[in-house]
Amino acid sequence: MFDFSALRILVLGDVMLDRFLYGAVERISPEAPVPVVRLGRTLAMPGGAGNVARNISALGGQAVLVGLVGQDPAAAEFRALLAADPRLVDATVGSATRPTICKMRVIAGNQQVVRLDDEVAAPADAAEQAALVTAVQAALPGCAALILSDYAKGVLTPAVIAAAIAVARRLGLPVLADPKSDDFALYRGADCLTPNAKELARAARLPTGTEAEVAAAAGKVMATADLPALLCTRAEKGMTLVRAGGAVSSVPAEAREVFDVSGAGDTVIATLALAHADGRPLEEAMRMANAAAGIVVGKLGTATVTADELAHALRAGAGSAPGEDALLDHAAAAGLVRDWKAHGLRVGFTNGCFDILHAGHVSLLRAARRRCDRLVVALNTDASVARLKGPSRPVNSLADRAAVVSALAAVDAVVAFDEDTPLDLIRLLLPDLLVKGADYSIDRVVGADVVQAAGGEVALIDLLPGRSTTGLVGRLAAAAR
Repeated sequence: MFDFSALRILVLGDVMLDRFLYGAVERISPEAPVPVVRLGRTLAMPGGAGNVARNISALGGQAVLVGLVGQDPAAAEFRALLAADPRLVDATVGSATRPTICKMRVIAGNQQVVRLDDEVAAPADAAEQAALVTAVQAALPGCAALILSDYAKGVLTPAVIAAAIAVARRLGLPVLADPKSDDFALYRGADCLTPNAKELARAARLPTGTEAEVAAAAGKVMATADLPALLCTRAEKGMTLVRAGGAVSSVPAEAREVFDVSGAGDTVIATLALAHADGRPLEEAMRMANAAAGIVVGKLGTATVTADELAHALRAGAGSAPGEDALLDHAAAAGLVRDWKAHGLRVGFTNGCFDILHAGHVSLLRAARRRCDRLVVALNTDASVARLKGPSRPVNSLADRAAVVSALAAVDAVVAFDEDTPLDLIRLLLPDLLVKGADYSIDRVVGADVVQAAGGEVALIDLLPGRSTTGLVGRLAAAAR
């Protein structure tokens, strides 16, 4: 569907080190009315403009990162994280006068409890600005686009912005900017700005609650700053793209549920830049960025979207005829599960023929999804169903069954297996939760021992009485006779 591996994007902006402390709240402190968090695992990753670069890498592209770091242990940790990713190029500039920006978030369950910021937000001095511009001039040739990732921490001064855009213009490269200043004229020469609705409202001094209001506000600031396009991200209302000629196009939000919006704007501009640099018009790039945003807000922390996740989301939302596009292959499913687990999500798994979908199936899947953050459904292939149920089954082909099951809100991914049991697939995915109907006992659930040995759980769900595909097929046959 897309391949961004040949694209290199330069990301210029405010870099920071994001630290996440995950734990559990079991009581309130006797010293003050605050929760006591029992610390579990910790995680560190590049944040700010660094997170834009991470998103580019996760989508298969290459990113060159230019920003300011200190000469401190946090800078060494930040650079080590960049060096660990072969698709990230470290072009950061060391500062002798300012520390590396660090943000620490404490998360209990799925809730962020507190954030601690250690930062200096003063504008870069003359020597730092000159070093940043020199780094851009050296790194931008060979890139396909320039992203300005402004977090208002002092890197993107007016002089640095103007110089970077001038270099990109000479090279004929598109420039996309995520603005923080209320003066959008600072980004004059950019091809597209990606403010959220609040940022656009402040810059235009106009309301942005409706699509018409967004279009009016965008038109005002675009005329002032001589901008050809503006993409406004509108949270649960989706996105609206406004062109200088007055053309307006919107897409609705795609998130099923929101755990954390940290870094969602980074995902949007990274996806938009890659898709546009790959030759897609901004309207199509917006649809891809919207799908990516819908994925990333369902993860904890400053998250990224993988190419497999985005491809799967785009296929699911394509509205095409039922087909194999609804299915993930085993490698893609394993990649999704690894990524979900890495972001602290609990992954559930269930399997079956799901031939003629009925209320019993829907009840089972909804109950399973309530016990986990992501649910994978494994379907028997047509040959496997025929071996289990007889030569007259399945009634519906694998492609049709996958299309129907994947459309259910409770289901996050669909995969198929050709064997009589999904044991090999369970061993590959190692879900946190294995779900079957209560007509089984745990000792009869295929893969239960594998999941439990890995620290997972097996759940038996009560079934709706009198609902079965075999019964439906029998009643249809009787009616036909």
